Amino acid sequence: MNVHKILAVMRKEMRQIRRDRRTLLILLFVPAFFLLIYGYALNFDIRHVAIGVEDQDHSSASREVISAFTNSGYFDLVAAVTSDREIDDLLDRNDARAVLVIPSKFGADAAGGRPTAVQVIVNGDNANTATTVVGYALGIITTISSRYEMQARLGSTAGPILALEPRVWYNPELRSTFFLVPGLIAYIAMLTGVVSTSLSVVREKELGTMEQVRMAPIGPPEYVIGKTIPYFFISLAAATLIVLAAMALFELPMRGSWVMLLASTSLFLIAALGLGLLVSTVADSQQVAFQIALLTSYLPTLMLSGFIFPISTMPAFLQAVTYAVPARYFLVILRGIVLKGIGPAIFWPQLAALGTFAVVILALASMRLRRQWM
Repeated sequence: MNVHKILAVMRKEMRQIRRDRRTLLILLFVPAFFLLIYGYALNFDIRHVAIGVEDQDHSSASREVISAFTNSGYFDLVAAVTSDREIDDLLDRNDARAVLVIPSKFGADAAGGRPTAVQVIVNGDNANTATTVVGYALGIITTISSRYEMQARLGSTAGPILALEPRVWYNPELRSTFFLVPGLIAYIAMLTGVVSTSLSVVREKELGTMEQVRMAPIGPPEYVIGKTIPYFFISLAAATLIVLAAMALFELPMRGSWVMLLASTSLFLIAALGLGLLVSTVADSQQVAFQIALLTSYLPTLMLSGFIFPISTMPAFLQAVTYAVPARYFLVILRGIVLKGIGPAIFWPQLAALGTFAVVILALASMRLRRQWM
């Protein structure tokens, strides 16, 4: 074995790596990026759960229960409601994950030693979070109840043993498929849309037909739109088949409007296809385009969209990053239509965010192409 030959090959490879700075950047950036995403987003501890309260009693005993929830570190009080309609609106808009309902005469029953109960209404569109919230609430109520039991054993007036009555909306059986399948639909649609268009422009670069396109009487906006439309219909057909298969195989309900589902899915796909076109204007080969497409679609959709891990448990800086992930908005819309049966009057902010993302990303792709053609 010749050491000089090995060193010669090594020097040649080092020069090649220095010339290919894009690959070097990917090799150095990807491990740190993975550590950042997985280290902060993989968090199974659910804290700071947004909770609303309907206190129908307004007694010292009811305030004690509310304080126990808010001081536990698991719940953050976000609203006080006074009617069932406000509870519906709070859960439909995802402003709260649960609502604590304390009945009237709660304090009087407690003082008189009569059994009483509090109710926790939980948003069940995320089965894992809902199960955890019910467990937290049960632990808090059990702790308060034990104090009443201790007073009874000490010979004082026997107080009630508090009970918890959990009610899970939208997914009473807490089936994990109702939580996972909508996320899989968004994940598959995003990945398909970004990868399909990310390879389209790069393919023309590799085949040498891009120069012919530049000489043709067509501008970047027309080229981008023309590239997007075929993949849009293919991706929409694939997404529709995924939804139908999920309903047939996993009993996914459809409680909302099919028209709104198709419209919102179309908007999401336009955003995904636009992101793929932007990637294709940056990459010089299909291999690099595929890698960038996976980094910009696979990981953010899986980790930062609320698909698996609640966004509220992530650090503040990572929560800010999630606003640039289109699947974050589409998941709220999709679960709202399919599981809750709500309409655009509730999720219009998510629709507006998706529309803004789609317009901005298509404009950036057109600007990149215009700069390359000049």
